[in-house]
Amino acid sequence: MTLIDSLQETDFGRMLITFIVAMLPVLELRGAIPLGVSIGLGHWQSMLISVLGNMIPVPFIILFIRRVFEWLRSKSVWLERAVSSMEKRAEGKWEKVHRYQLLGLMVLVAIPLPGTGAWTGALVAAIMGIRLKHAIPAIFLGVLIAGVLVTGITYGFFAIFQ
Repeated sequence: MTLIDSLQETDFGRMLITFIVAMLPVLELRGAIPLGVSIGLGHWQSMLISVLGNMIPVPFIILFIRRVFEWLRSKSVWLERAVSSMEKRAEGKWEKVHRYQLLGLMVLVAIPLPGTGAWTGALVAAIMGIRLKHAIPAIFLGVLIAGVLVTGITYGFFAIFQ
């Protein structure tokens, strides 16, 4: 029996798996909510745990990503290209966020599509120099909206309210 199998046997283990998946880039809560429900958590429980897990990396990204990028750039040409690529993708989202400020950041995070989410929102906030105290509430509201949307789209809006 693997560690994952044994974790799935308890509520705490199922919550921990869901929480960790929500912290991962790309998957975030968009992958964690369906996973949580598929391993036995309720819709609301899966959404709440996914929202909390998705928010954990956000302050660290906002505070430290520029220093991490500088360090990576100094290590190799390949890493410098990868960092530049990430920055360009974030800057592509920058214009709408810049135009609408915190509302734009919230909407960027709330849209449950690839290339959006808390990680992208935190990266954009860091690159734009948006202060943590302003970025966190906007990103949190976006994550909360995304959680409701993903849960509703995945399980039917009427089914989640039963």
